[in-house]
Amino acid sequence: MNEYLVEISTTVPEGTAPEEVDRRRAAEAVRARELAAAGHLLRLWRPVGELRSIGIWCADDERDLFARVLDTLPLRPWMTIAVTPLEPHPNDPGRA
Repeated sequence: MNEYLVEISTTVPEGTAPEEVDRRRAAEAVRARELAAAGHLLRLWRPVGELRSIGIWCADDERDLFARVLDTLPLRPWMTIAVTPLEPHPNDPGRA
């Protein structure tokens, strides 16, 4: 599988009921755990003071990343996503 740096900004549409936001956020947490267990979500951060998330995600290719992974997130209709493919660095201390 290939690794991708994914930046996600979520904007809740104006007028959305708070209950709907809570429902989707709860479902998002469940889905993130499922994707992590399946090896698709390796790490996820939210920079202090920012409303965006940054993560390391895995998929066979970028098409698979959207079709089988990111597009399955309950908050996806409200998300703006930027994807950067990653490749190994020769000085990565985590390399085997």
